[in-house]
Amino acid sequence: MCGIVGFVTNKYTIEEKKEQIHQMMDRIVHRGPDSSGEFVDDHVALGFRRLSIIDLKSGDQPIFNEDRTKAIIFNGEIYNFQELRKELEAKGHIFTTKADTEVILHGYEEYGTDVVKKLRGMFSFAIWDREKQELFGARDHFGIKPYYYYHGNDTFMFGSEIKSFLDHPDFVKEVNKKALKPYMTFQYSAIDETFFKNVYRIPEGHYFFVRNGELEMTQYWDADFSEEEMTLEQAIDLIDDAVQESVAAHSISDVKLGTFLSSGVDSSFVTSVSKPNYTFSIGFGDKSYNESHEAKKLTEKLGLRNFSKLVTSDEAFNAFPNIQYHLDEPSSNPSCVPLYFLAKLAREQVTVVLSGEGADELFAGYTDYGFATKSRTVRVFAEKLKKLPKNTRYSLARTIKKMPTFKGSLHLYKSLAPAEDFFIGQAFVFEEDEADQILQPAYQKSVTVREIAQAQYDKVPNLPEVKKMQYLDIHQWMPKDILLKADKMTMAHSLEARTPLLDIRMMELAERIPVKYLMNAENTKYAFRKAANRHLPDEWADREKLGFPVPIKDWLHEEKFYKEVRSVFELDYVPEFFDQAKILEMLDKNYTQEIDARRKIWTIYSFLVWYKVYFVDEK
Repeated sequence: MCGIVGFVTNKYTIEEKKEQIHQMMDRIVHRGPDSSGEFVDDHVALGFRRLSIIDLKSGDQPIFNEDRTKAIIFNGEIYNFQELRKELEAKGHIFTTKADTEVILHGYEEYGTDVVKKLRGMFSFAIWDREKQELFGARDHFGIKPYYYYHGNDTFMFGSEIKSFLDHPDFVKEVNKKALKPYMTFQYSAIDETFFKNVYRIPEGHYFFVRNGELEMTQYWDADFSEEEMTLEQAIDLIDDAVQESVAAHSISDVKLGTFLSSGVDSSFVTSVSKPNYTFSIGFGDKSYNESHEAKKLTEKLGLRNFSKLVTSDEAFNAFPNIQYHLDEPSSNPSCVPLYFLAKLAREQVTVVLSGEGADELFAGYTDYGFATKSRTVRVFAEKLKKLPKNTRYSLARTIKKMPTFKGSLHLYKSLAPAEDFFIGQAFVFEEDEADQILQPAYQKSVTVREIAQAQYDKVPNLPEVKKMQYLDIHQWMPKDILLKADKMTMAHSLEARTPLLDIRMMELAERIPVKYLMNAENTKYAFRKAANRHLPDEWADREKLGFPVPIKDWLHEEKFYKEVRSVFELDYVPEFFDQAKILEMLDKNYTQEIDARRKIWTIYSFLVWYKVYFVDEK
């Protein structure tokens, strides 16, 4: 796990380029505190910060091919690199290191762009061809590793984090006015252009070339959901075998490894299979906000060591500006806070952790996919209605929506309606018209929430509704929220996080599982839970998903923290973005408990703190 930075330009001397690339590398030293490397010539500068995980002695980058015509910088882990290396050595390629990085370089020589289809892992990389004077790069299938670019002033910049661009003389730092309004609904930066104007993400599952100052982007992978005939027992066997194999593949490391452990089934499944020497849990003191108690119980049953920490409210607020700094863009996902402290705790003991991201998207674990009631009778009835023809189901959903609310009506509606009508992902903070009421006119103009979601739905019009929602989350929520959060919060502490449940082999299996084994009247993530149940006590496999519970409600009702948030809402730059009087009124009414606007307040607060960090304090 590392950090990469670079730029392509014919401007500047080699000495000037060296100074610039060093400044860029210094910005992301947290991603790779162990060593650094660079390559600079008349056309390109490549920079690398290393966190040593595999081949501790000889894995420094950039790495060159045999005749030094190509150089690579790489961030991530390739889990099938050993078999690929054997394949490439048989074809005559000569390796000088034992690192997985070199497999990508020789693979590119041998297979061209198809090398990305052979890689199993998480990655962002760039290869400079000195003969052709072109840059080739790619981002992994799911976007586990972040990758950004900026193209302006005759310079193409790229890197693991946006902050690495700040010191470059060709970078113009400016807020992207189109990003704020969608963020108000989604809680994360939801469009392809980031909160920094003209800074974009390399999309997940894409590779790119930069030739003669022109960028060319190509998609090499996409989710391809289908339905295969299989019994429930076969599905459980396949999932169980796949999880065990993936956990083993993701556990290869030359440094100490542990697992994140919450009270949920995903991290518990990974922990029970990997049985690491170290597990890590976090909480906020009060039992309703503290999963570490349940995690401790599981490790005692499994005979494992558990390290836990209770985060105080003061610690959370003191760290919040630094959290927003490391995220690069504003995020109001409350779980950023505990994850930041969890990563800090883990780094005191290990360099690598296994985490549970991905299982909910691949195996349908979210209740928002259509599990909106605790009444089993209603759920069973809904499963019967799902067998009706599509047009009949849609018509019934429209009728239910118009009726007065009754017990189970929401569940029936979500079970029958087209996904496009109600689902935009795992967060929904502000309605768009609510956002317009507090946003200044210059920030009200953007692509709509429906347009953002519909762009994904249009690619999979014939999938079952649950798989449509999975597809949307795989391309929105997952790469732009949870994976970004996981990478940035762990790398803030020089910790590598691996996601064995989010793996291309796991995906190839998940695509085939019938919907009836994903979500049914019994539970979400049904077959997955049954597989986990073979390794866990019943109460763990069937437990409801909590996420990292965070006491935002309590914070905003406590005078000290209410005043702290209010002091930010009162700052003189706030009217640039918001109707200051209205957001202060919202905060005050929430404090006196006239309304419950905690998520809305936290979303505004997160943006304002981010802006202060990058545009007020950062000059």
